[in-house]
Amino acid sequence: MTARRPLIVVGLGFAGSQAGHLLAYQLRFGAAAEQIQSGGAHAYFPALAKTGLGVASLGLIAALFIVGAARVIAGRRIVAGSAPSWMRLLAVVYTVQLACFALQETVEALVGGVHASSAPMLLLWGAAGQLPVAVVVSLAARWFLARIEPALAQLRLQPTPSHQYLAYALAPAAWPPAAGAVVPSYVLAAGFNRRGPPSF
Repeated sequence: MTARRPLIVVGLGFAGSQAGHLLAYQLRFGAAAEQIQSGGAHAYFPALAKTGLGVASLGLIAALFIVGAARVIAGRRIVAGSAPSWMRLLAVVYTVQLACFALQETVEALVGGVHASSAPMLLLWGAAGQLPVAVVVSLAARWFLARIEPALAQLRLQPTPSHQYLAYALAPAAWPPAAGAVVPSYVLAAGFNRRGPPSF
């Protein structure tokens, strides 16, 4: 999974950029942010943001499930593996988020037929919206990368049974009939008083 780490970090950065986009617009436009992001060239954004955040949430839930399952099977806490430093992750995630934000804003301006914001303005509002989200995403990515690999390795191992089950073979015993348990039919018939129908 080490080779997939860059893809995971880039994917988390893209998902985080949508949350940072929401935060940047909220800081810049206030109460009008939702209306701006729902119309014109921004009409695609609500669906994209919901999809990205939904996929990220599903990934987090799946990671927690894998770590929990590995912990149950091992019967102990899973020792965290190696992970990149938090500062390096923060730098990568923040760069990815800021690049996505600048690219989105530029494309939206071209599609809407308006002038794109200047580079300093994009960097200013991009930093304000993307940096807090990048801090959270990098922390989550470091936790994910440090624990998901040992958890997957534990799940690949053959679990050791904690209980041994003993099989007992029960041989059916042949019980002989008790003497005198079977009564002949004539003995039973003699016990009844045969009477005919009453005469009138």
